[in-house]
This record gives sequence, C-alpha cells and structure tokens, in this order.
Amino acid sequence: MSLRYGMQLPVQSQSTLYAEGWEAEAGPDDLLEIARAADRAGFDYLAGCDHVGIPRRLAAAMSTVWYDPVATLAFLAAATPRVRLLSHVAIVGLRHPLLVAKQYATLDHLSSGRLILGVGAGHVQEEFEALGVDFHRRGAVLDESIDALRAALGPDEFPEHHGKLYDFEGLGQRPRPAQEPVPVWVGGSSPAAVRRAALKGDGWLPQGDPRDRLPAQIGRIRELRERAGVQGPFTVGAIAEPLYVGTPRWEVGRRTVTGGPQRLAESLRAYRAMGVHQLQVRFRSRSRDELIDQIAAFGAEVAPEL
Repeated sequence: MSLRYGMQLPVQSQSTLYAEGWEAEAGPDDLLEIARAADRAGFDYLAGCDHVGIPRRLAAAMSTVWYDPVATLAFLAAATPRVRLLSHVAIVGLRHPLLVAKQYATLDHLSSGRLILGVGAGHVQEEFEALGVDFHRRGAVLDESIDALRAALGPDEFPEHHGKLYDFEGLGQRPRPAQEPVPVWVGGSSPAAVRRAALKGDGWLPQGDPRDRLPAQIGRIRELRERAGVQGPFTVGAIAEPLYVGTPRWEVGRRTVTGGPQRLAESLRAYRAMGVHQLQVRFRSRSRDELIDQIAAFGAEVAPEL
C-alpha cells in the first residue's frame, strides 16, 4: 500500500518552532500558489491550524499569526480541484458543536466532500477562559463534542444529541456535508489523546512523536480498538522530520533529512513499516519559490518511491 502524504500550510500559522523567515512577509497570494503546487504534486491533504487568540506570555514563541482554518481552507478549496482539506487541529471545544458543524458542513459542501475534520483538546488556557470554557475539563468537553459533531455532521437535516454538556434537537441545518460520514481524526500524543483517537476517531494525528515512540503508540491504539471491539477503517498519521530534496547549499538544520529521491524515500518508508498510513511532510525553504520547487520535486521524484 502506498504511503499517502500531506502538509501543513506555511504562512497561516507562524510558530517559531517551524515557520521560515520568508513567511513573515507572505500572504494570500503565496498561500494560493503553494496550495496549487501541492495539489498538482499529488498531496493528499493541506492542513490549517486553529487558535482564537495568543496570550502575551506565549506570543514571542507562538506568534499571533494564526489564520482561521475554516476561512483559509474554504479560500483554498476554490483554487484546488482535488486535494483534501484538513483542520490540524480544530479546537472544537471552544465553540458549540452546532456552530462547528455549520462551519465545517458548509466547507465540505463547497469543496465537494474534501474535508477531514481534525480535532484536538487545545493547550492555551487563556483562550478557554476568554470564551467561557472550562480549561481543566477540556478533555471531557472534547469527548462529548466529538459525539455531538458526529450527530450534527450526519445525514439528518435535523440532528439530535442529548449529553451532559450539549443538548439539541429540532434545529435544521443545511447544506449537509457532501461526505457521509465526514472523517474525524483526533490529534494529540498524551495517553488520553491516544485513547480518544482509538475509541472515537477515524484516524490519529500525533503531535511530535519521534520515530522511536511511534510503534508503541500505534500498538496501543490497536490494542484499545481491539479490546473495545471498535471496527472499521482507521488512518494512522505521523509527522516526518523536516525534508530537503537534493543537496542544500545552506544550513537546513541537523534534523533535516536531505539527499536524492531514493535516500528520502528510504527514510520515509520506515514509517509505513511501523503501520503509518499518511505522513505529514515539511520542507525547509528560504522563499515561496524554493518551497514550491521542493513540493514539485517531492511529488515527481520521491512520492513514486513510497
């Protein structure tokens, strides 16, 4: 089975953990060109992040540049014919499930069924406090939010959910999603997040697990699903080390995997051997054009070897 590959979009989130210098001056035109390049290169998905507001104590590290994922992915949906659109991840507990469902059902409808709803618990306490959501119960909030979203994104025009936190029925929402069902991938690498992904998700989006930790995490997911009798397709994800196709003539960082197509493909095939189905890749670059060249080279030269 081929290893599918996707990427988190640059520009739309600019944490110092991964943003390149050129992104600070980039904007919508750059996002469009990068999305079109990824679509042409056969990427399975493009991903956008979610933060409502960054507190001053974290702004230097995280920056305050975080585009809204629904608006951003909808903007790119109109410019791309095939690539899927992933929220990686939507902090759905910050908003009522009916509101989240309205936004993402519309996105799926407008994109002809290309949405992947990635969800996560969140980690910035001030965001929760500002929006009146209990930060310390965010795990329980996310658990019920997933259940409520399953109902609200299902085929019923008048969805129904009765839980401890959310209770709704008799409120019609159209347009309905084009997909049935909308895939829900759960993000996070804590024990609670892994359990949530295994029991409530259609896929798992790890957050920074190194290679040597992935086999145990994947084994745990399989064990939890088997023990609970959960069946059906399940997509295991991973985030690869930074990549550079070819021999860089600048300092790309010691963790970056560089070299020709065969070398990169060999490195990435190790993920498939662990049981990974989709791999999120990121390329080092000094400009939009260099990034687009990297995307094209990966699609043409590396991807066929996966």
